[in-house]
Amino acid sequence: MLNKTTRSCLRLLAAATALAATAWCSGAMAQPAWPSKPVKILVGFPGGSTPDMAARALAEVLAKSLGQPVLVENKPGASGDIAADQVAKASDDHTLGVVINGNLTSAKLLKASLPYDPAKDFAFVSLLATAPLMLAAQPELPAGADFFVAARASAGKWSYGSVGIGSVGHLGMEYVKSRAGNFDAVHVPYNGNPAVITAILGGQVQMALMPPGIALPQVKAGKMKAIGLTGPRSALAPDIPSLAELGVQMDALEVWVALVGPAGLSAAAQERLAREVPAAVNGEARERLLTSGWQAVGSSADGLRQRVARETEILGGIIKARSIKIE
Repeated sequence: MLNKTTRSCLRLLAAATALAATAWCSGAMAQPAWPSKPVKILVGFPGGSTPDMAARALAEVLAKSLGQPVLVENKPGASGDIAADQVAKASDDHTLGVVINGNLTSAKLLKASLPYDPAKDFAFVSLLATAPLMLAAQPELPAGADFFVAARASAGKWSYGSVGIGSVGHLGMEYVKSRAGNFDAVHVPYNGNPAVITAILGGQVQMALMPPGIALPQVKAGKMKAIGLTGPRSALAPDIPSLAELGVQMDALEVWVALVGPAGLSAAAQERLAREVPAAVNGEARERLLTSGWQAVGSSADGLRQRVARETEILGGIIKARSIKIE
């Protein structure tokens, strides 16, 4: 039988435990659920662009799982840097951004005046999807490894197009040139891939690197020739060899899109997105991404960080070796 003192102690202990539990529950219930209002995804490229299509594929599915509207807003300009800067400076806890490689990797290396710091100003959420770059060329040029034999023999008479200085198509081609016998070819920047395709069809440039989804219709029509992919063989273009298969030994280089938020994004938002985004990308949004020219990934935040670190090193080496900068 318990004595009076022991019974008193047990009553006090039970009361203290109940008070602690009440305090913990009150604190947990005080944390607002996320999202508490519509979520906005900024995209730094026009409607109908491949980053825009990826963002809309994700938004449609997230709206269902989050129980709030997910709205995509296009803020094109400066290769996506205008939208990325707005995401970095957002403070409402409901603004996210779909960004491309360059916004998180090469932008800071190319632009001393970049208004945001990719390493400090974002909360990484997920690497959403990737696509290899296809080396596409004029149809009368040689195919396979013979293409690079002809390129080296061109004596600087060839040129290539890209969507701008510092773009993945620009940096990637400089990388290909350095790994394929350091052949000479002049860079000609254009305002978008449609203009690059027009330049190839019109004979103004001999080649360009671009996503398969953009190049394949012209290849299938016989108006351009597919030489190879900067990454391994892809379901997006299963019949096209990798450049490595043609003797161009290089690290895989792809275009990709990622979801980020501002550095101050709440823990509740990051935890919810860490669950919902990979599930959406690898679930209901997967087929829509594929038809938009993307291979679904849906990584963790750490997976995105690792990808950014690896590609920053690769692209940084190209920028330094070729002395590339944006004034």
